[in-house]
Amino acid sequence: MRLFKNVFDFYLNSSIHVALSVYALSWITLMEYQIDYDENILYFNFFATITGYNFVKFFGLAKFHHRSLANWLKIIQIFSLICFLALCYYAFKLELKTLLWIVAFGAITFLYAIPFLPKHYFLDKQHNLRSVSGLKVYVIAIVWSGVTVFLPLLNNDYDIEFNVVITSIQIALFVVVLMLPFEIRDMKYDSLKLATIPQQIGVKKTKIIGALILMVFFLLEYFKDDIDSNNLLAILMITIITMLFLVFSRENQGKYYSAFWVEGIPVFWLVLLKLLG
Repeated sequence: MRLFKNVFDFYLNSSIHVALSVYALSWITLMEYQIDYDENILYFNFFATITGYNFVKFFGLAKFHHRSLANWLKIIQIFSLICFLALCYYAFKLELKTLLWIVAFGAITFLYAIPFLPKHYFLDKQHNLRSVSGLKVYVIAIVWSGVTVFLPLLNNDYDIEFNVVITSIQIALFVVVLMLPFEIRDMKYDSLKLATIPQQIGVKKTKIIGALILMVFFLLEYFKDDIDSNNLLAILMITIITMLFLVFSRENQGKYYSAFWVEGIPVFWLVLLKLLG
């Protein structure tokens, strides 16, 4: 039982779970626009997510404690290096225009973790985008939307037209709401200067705002030129499920409530579409 828990914790801490969610949203994009399974961009997104997230999460720890790293962190570092090599392998198989967009999103991820701006813009000693007041959730939403919507389509020479813009907005809104249970959970740990949404307006209003955002996320589907009944049903179910997780989220939530269940909603969305299809 302890072995299973250790493996499961590694699965979460090493960002495999969040990478599966990015992979799922990327595949959902291909399915929505009737594009064949593109293993190059999907696997690239998967390995890039692990590399990027682990870089952001553990850069500070590795920088300041590199001589006394815990065994689990050393293992994650090695695992991240392997994923980085896999990322490079699949990057060489992508279209040039896709790589140019990847450089842009990669730069955002890099600046998210690395100190680079003057102190008066920041809240703590980190001096990175992650520390800028109120910015975190929007940076993540924009990057997720770009990576899971634009990259799969660009790599398959699909024109960025009106429907695609709507989809990208939907994913950005969806990711913002997915972040809210995490921000509610972390209220007691985050510096007040971070100005997260729950810190600014409180938990109750955060849930109301999140519910309204989910309604917009669902209703935007009706603005698309072609409405697929399976997609509509799946989005309705995902809207309801996400709203329930948001409503029942609290500061003292279970260890895996957000880290596994909320983070895994995109994977369930993919499974649901496969079942409906």
